Amino acid sequence: MDYILNIWNFFAANILTQPAYFIGFMVLVGYLLLKKPVYEALSGFIKATVGYLILSVGSGGLVSNFRPILVGLKDRFNLDAMVIDPYFGQNAVTAGIEERFGRTFSQVMLLLLIAFIMNLLLVRFKKYTKLRAVFTTGHVQLQQASTAFWLILFCFPHLGNVQTLIIMGLILGLYWAVGSNLTVECTQELTEGGGFAIAHQQMFGIALFSKLAEKFKSDSSRKIDDIKFPGFLSIFNENMVSTSVLMFIFFGAILLVLGKPYLVEMGFLKESSNFFFYIMTTSLNFAVYLAILQLGVRTFVTELTNSFQGISNSFLPGAVPGIDCAAVFGFGSANAVTVGFLMGALGQFLAILILLLMKSPTLVIAGFVPVFFDNAVIATFADNRGGIKAAMFFPFVSGLIQVFGSALIAGWVGLAPYGGYLGMFDWATVWPAFTVIMKYVGYAGVAIVVLVLIAIPQLQYLRHPETYFLITEDYEAYLEKINKK
Repeated sequence: MDYILNIWNFFAANILTQPAYFIGFMVLVGYLLLKKPVYEALSGFIKATVGYLILSVGSGGLVSNFRPILVGLKDRFNLDAMVIDPYFGQNAVTAGIEERFGRTFSQVMLLLLIAFIMNLLLVRFKKYTKLRAVFTTGHVQLQQASTAFWLILFCFPHLGNVQTLIIMGLILGLYWAVGSNLTVECTQELTEGGGFAIAHQQMFGIALFSKLAEKFKSDSSRKIDDIKFPGFLSIFNENMVSTSVLMFIFFGAILLVLGKPYLVEMGFLKESSNFFFYIMTTSLNFAVYLAILQLGVRTFVTELTNSFQGISNSFLPGAVPGIDCAAVFGFGSANAVTVGFLMGALGQFLAILILLLMKSPTLVIAGFVPVFFDNAVIATFADNRGGIKAAMFFPFVSGLIQVFGSALIAGWVGLAPYGGYLGMFDWATVWPAFTVIMKYVGYAGVAIVVLVLIAIPQLQYLRHPETYFLITEDYEAYLEKINKK
């Protein structure tokens, strides 16, 4: 048993939770199952891994670019607050799990194994479960397993280790399978049969806002790319230019409030550096890292979706991989990413101001990952379904929900004092609802949560049974059938 566990720990630590290598590993296995030559399989592995590493450089650059603002807003105004960010959330669980519950973080890896196996089994028996997507975003799985571990222990602090892991593995595995499955239709539509779903932290949010965005659609509604500015405003027709100008205004306003002396004191800026050009560089870097991220997406998505046919044909017929939400930035409107980020940031900052004015016992500092990746993704889907108004409105609503929902749940379950909470849309809405049900209804609450999750794909299937599986198995045939109807 220890030997098997050691193998799992090695695989989990070096492959499963390292998304670049996990994506590359899946591509390698997929091509081998398709009986491709070994050299083609290795080539696919390298391209997919490098592509994801490129995406990681873009993502990491965006986060580091935004860091002086986050640190500055917290320190400059002496705010003792938690940061809503997956990495801060994971660190908070690690710091407090033994002190609060007497458990060790090592159990999280076992939870990850049980939940992942649950996801695979649910998709394997899709004839009965109606689930079509495998959650493959390893680093996100680790972050979610950490927070789920805390939330379940908060509800059932006296459960034994085995019972705790079974309950958590069941609920988390269902959440991964059901959540990524919810994004299948809208992602296939956005990517024109791209062959993947989204497996991240805002899956229920993507499904909800994609559906609501349809209400904004009319004969006069226009997508972001449909808007062409006249005269000198035509410079905003270029994504790179519009992103740079908007970021210059956004970053510039906040950095001016923080002031050059503070940035020098914190080591973000040298005394001899020009403040104006620091703001300019920070703004332009946003466009640079966004372009790098989109290059990474284009590099690995094609390899993954082509090779996944081998896994799908052999073990999981009709299934699609659920991958990082950043994958959609290579599709739809490029400017939707910027619009979503700005509107989401506006919503978050407004919500934080309201918490300050209300003297909330739990204060929140915006984290870049929720404010960017949640809201930029939501805007991309909303623009595709409902146009520019939907792309502006729903990220703003999401920003409000992220802050208010995270403040309520993190303060209640005791994570706020440890400095962080996961903070993304599903974890500010869906998981707080799960926690309330399980805390006050007990084991019957676990049954309620499980039954609700099981029912969701069944209801999806009943809405259009004739095309439900066709959309992943043969997208061209799906379109033909939809057009005939």
